[in-house]
Amino acid sequence: MTSLFAQEIRLSKRHEEIVSQRLMLLQQMENKLGDQHTEKASQLQTVETAFKRNLSLLKDIEAAEKSLQTRIHPLPRPEVVSLETRYWASVEEYIPKWEQFLLGRAPYPFAVENQNEAENTIQNEA
Repeated sequence: MTSLFAQEIRLSKRHEEIVSQRLMLLQQMENKLGDQHTEKASQLQTVETAFKRNLSLLKDIEAAEKSLQTRIHPLPRPEVVSLETRYWASVEEYIPKWEQFLLGRAPYPFAVENQNEAENTIQNEA
């Protein structure tokens, strides 16, 4: 009986060691999980900061590009814009006449009298 009692004491101590080791491992797992959550939160914060920085840099680059574009291609003077607008209006007005002529369906679109009118208009504008 003594040997059974001694064996039970030994098994009881071994059981306590195992339970103690289990608690220690569970605590380590909880700590590791907490560290992983903290690291993940830190990485997420780093990613968000990098995203904001990149967005800011992109806006700065776009602003610099726009600034350079306006230096390279300044806006034309109002007189030039007006002249260009009138030119394209004139082109669109005469496209149907020229189209028919170029397709061989109509005679040359300007007669001699129209040419004189155009010369008079040019002289009056000058």
